[in-house]
Amino acid sequence: MGRLPLLLAACIFIIVFDIYCYKAIIAVFKKWKPNTKKFFAITYWGYSLLLIIGVFGGIYLNLFLTLRAVILVAFFLTVACKLVMLPFLLIDDLRRGIIKVLRITKKKNKPTATQAISEAEPITRSEFLVKAGLVAAAVPLTSLSWGIVSGAYDYQIRKVNLILPNLPKAFDGITMAQISDIHSGSFYNKTAVKGGVEMLLAEKPDFVFFTGDLVNNLTNEVRDYQDIFAKVKAPLGVYSTLGNHDYGDYTFGKNPSPARTKNLKDMVDVHKIMGYDLLMNQNRRLKVDGEEIGIIGIENWGMGRFPKYGKMELAVQHTDDLPVKLLLSHDPSHWRGEVLQKYPQIDAMFSGHTHGMQFGVRFKEAQWSPVQYIYKEWAGLYQEQHQQLYVNVGYGFLGYPGRVGILPEITVFTLKRA
Repeated sequence: MGRLPLLLAACIFIIVFDIYCYKAIIAVFKKWKPNTKKFFAITYWGYSLLLIIGVFGGIYLNLFLTLRAVILVAFFLTVACKLVMLPFLLIDDLRRGIIKVLRITKKKNKPTATQAISEAEPITRSEFLVKAGLVAAAVPLTSLSWGIVSGAYDYQIRKVNLILPNLPKAFDGITMAQISDIHSGSFYNKTAVKGGVEMLLAEKPDFVFFTGDLVNNLTNEVRDYQDIFAKVKAPLGVYSTLGNHDYGDYTFGKNPSPARTKNLKDMVDVHKIMGYDLLMNQNRRLKVDGEEIGIIGIENWGMGRFPKYGKMELAVQHTDDLPVKLLLSHDPSHWRGEVLQKYPQIDAMFSGHTHGMQFGVRFKEAQWSPVQYIYKEWAGLYQEQHQQLYVNVGYGFLGYPGRVGILPEITVFTLKRA
């Protein structure tokens, strides 16, 4: 089933349920003044209309990722709230239906005057059930507040066995860590950020990948956190690449300008100061006991409105003799958009970018987030034939200052031969 039929079905559900829910609320709060009822009607139907328009715009128009994230999270939260409220309204209607059937049954007997008056009275909705449904529907909204308090810095270590058939024997069992999407401009708790870095270092990885988005907009956002991330060290090095937020495009535009050039130069300098080996369409040879694998880093390359600064033809130069090639590329859409089609020599690609939309559920065997309706590959390990992709859901956050279900991630890979 395609995306459009699912969206249409969800929108039809929302409209039908909105009518059902609206009538229930108005019936219970019938003592509202006319102006109050009018204001409620405008707010209620205006929100539903804007939400439906926003969802289609977020899917089919070239909107900013943050705006699309807000729209889709609001959409699915609204659906969740309505689904939580639905049983209460159905129970109330079942109650009313039973009463109506009993009244019809009683009509077979000649009613007394008192019974006739009673039967003429309307069967009102239960105020208790409708209000209980409204309270229950507030639970998903409460989870967002909890996501700010608890989820934003709840770093999770995820361990992955990465099987690479051509891996040299010297690399069998070596560990590599990945972090992505730091977004230092969003942080508000230095102690918590430092704690996440200490968790990474406690894993003692042999080398580390950082796959882009150090900041939200400007390089100077990392100033207060530069010393913390400079502590990320590993015996075989820390390798990094840039994400779409690292170029200053969202402040200075994509056209060349002195301010944009300086911001990008400052970004490159920050990576050097922190001790990260920034790969901008470049590669490195990682050597252990005389055997080598390739580490390839490409500038941002994304589908849709995201910039395609990356040049794979430059990044892979002089790597044909290497038995294994690992690619750092910020946007996972690059894998399906170019790597699978043109670069079969890439064994594994490491990305971030999606954040898992900072909302959803994630278990060992199953995961779900609204972002999966935008990105086919959005979290975890994927494979097509001999090529693999891992998408890290990010260390930081952007827009919504929290996480619900999709918690900040530090990934630790163990490289294994087939």
